[in-house]
Amino acid sequence: MRHATPPSLVGQSAAFRDLVEEIGRVASSDAKVLITGESGTGKELVARGVHAQSHRVSRPFVPMNCAGMPETLLESELFGYVKGGFTGAYRDRPGKLESADMGTIFLDEIGEMTMRMQGILLRFLETGEVQKVGSDRIDRHVNVRVIAATNRNLSEMVGQGQFREDLFYRLNVIHLCVPSLRDRREDIPLLIEHFVSRFTASRNANARGTGGEPGAQEAQLAIPPDVLTALVEHNWPGNIRELENVIERMVVTRRTDAVRIEDLPAEIRAQRSLLAAQPMKERRRTIADELYRRVTRGESFWTSVYPLYMQREITKANVREVVRRGLEDARGNYKIVARLFNMGGEDYKRFLNFLRKHDCQLPFKEFR
Repeated sequence: MRHATPPSLVGQSAAFRDLVEEIGRVASSDAKVLITGESGTGKELVARGVHAQSHRVSRPFVPMNCAGMPETLLESELFGYVKGGFTGAYRDRPGKLESADMGTIFLDEIGEMTMRMQGILLRFLETGEVQKVGSDRIDRHVNVRVIAATNRNLSEMVGQGQFREDLFYRLNVIHLCVPSLRDRREDIPLLIEHFVSRFTASRNANARGTGGEPGAQEAQLAIPPDVLTALVEHNWPGNIRELENVIERMVVTRRTDAVRIEDLPAEIRAQRSLLAAQPMKERRRTIADELYRRVTRGESFWTSVYPLYMQREITKANVREVVRRGLEDARGNYKIVARLFNMGGEDYKRFLNFLRKHDCQLPFKEFR
């Protein structure tokens, strides 16, 4: 069964297609969704894609960012307040949950909620009851589909006592993991084309609106092969949001109809110079050699490789190279790899689940 690509989602890579298919499968239900991924990967676009393909599409999609907001303000924004509920509350005001009734609410940066707010949200998820700030009664019940997102590891936060376990399981009914841009590099040319077209059209529309000559359209910015290669090879720590900003800057500050290498931001030119001096495969092997030495000389995979990957200090390619080295020495036996990497028997399934989830598992038959 083919699923239509949700609006604003652009790509053709295997990782992207898998995500689109998963969105199509889960959209028709009312199950809660937890979206994870690095900052800037497009988690809100994924949430909007789920809403757009659901039976709630004609009802509101209400986004709410839970980060950088004091607890009391977050509570009043979510649940609303009554007149006189606090200083400055001069009238009754509905909250985001009430506004999203029969639709979808998107709770971004859910991992930034305080423990008290987590408890309040948990109660709402269990009852659907909305009690406004300053009210002494339940004001109403609402029917809302909840989609939450975070760039943090909620499982680790649960283990550290920073996130409620019961809330985590309430939210994590369906888990969608949005891949980083460096894990879907084949989508970068399509995204560049999309952003160039969008920002060029916007500039032409603005020029017409400010009295520009009719028909004086700015040509679309050309991206020569050497510039495209530099953009594709860049690591993009800020993911799609960073790429979007770079393209907008190039369109706005253009001096000619084609971008030159010297027009690229300094950080992209610097990485290009580094890559030219040391091929990517060599760099991966150098990092993998050090990590493999550590995990086979007393350190555990969970203390030497896993945290570096989760903190984005090493890439999926580095992890896959370490696993490849292990499979070579273990003749393709993952249980022996787990022992080589100083893991106990109880960690074997966790290890395989990690590899599958992050697309780091290699076919064992190649090494037998």
